[in-house]
Amino acid sequence: ETAARFARLAFFVEVARRRRCSRIFLAHHADDLVETALLNLFRGAGPGGMAALRHVSIHRVGKTKLTIIRPLLAVWRKEIDGYIRQQRLEFREDKTNARLDSSRNRIRHRVLPNIGKTFGRDVRRPIWRTAVIWADEEALLDSMLPSAGAKLAVTSLRKLSVALQRRALLRWLQQRKTPNITFDLVEKIRALLEPSSLTAKVNLPGNRHVRRRSRKIFIEG
Repeated sequence: ETAARFARLAFFVEVARRRRCSRIFLAHHADDLVETALLNLFRGAGPGGMAALRHVSIHRVGKTKLTIIRPLLAVWRKEIDGYIRQQRLEFREDKTNARLDSSRNRIRHRVLPNIGKTFGRDVRRPIWRTAVIWADEEALLDSMLPSAGAKLAVTSLRKLSVALQRRALLRWLQQRKTPNITFDLVEKIRALLEPSSLTAKVNLPGNRHVRRRSRKIFIEG
């Protein structure tokens, strides 16, 4: 699924370059938002993962800046199907949507219906509402982060709350194309901020390292 997501983004970027456009509209809907929220929650993601599908998101691939807009995140699939029937529109259904060999499809066809049966009500709407609230809060927290260069000042990071420290380190690692970023990895790097820490190096994937030296944190390798 991750490989497919990167492949789709690469395709969108290529189309944007050919067509000389900077914005692409995608048809993700409210059910997609709910499924993505649960999928990322079960993977151990924080509020950022729960709110992974945004109405507007900006992606930079090389020199290309692409804005992805999802105008249907507040519209449910049954509403879309009703509109299609009413307007007598032709459409194609991906037959793999019914298969249970992917995590997303198992959440769609088994997990969500079973949770709804357990609670005796449709749980999609409250999950959707939570994801929307967290998306707004994510945007607020992101706006509170200081700008970061190649090196991070240990003294400045110490002044931030734990939540903002984690967020700052996560964004810093992402900007430096670090793969497979985990909670444990961020916590190991955050431990470098402690004056009493005896560790001055944290290993990264790809034979790189995060080091602390002269009150700075930086990546080498």
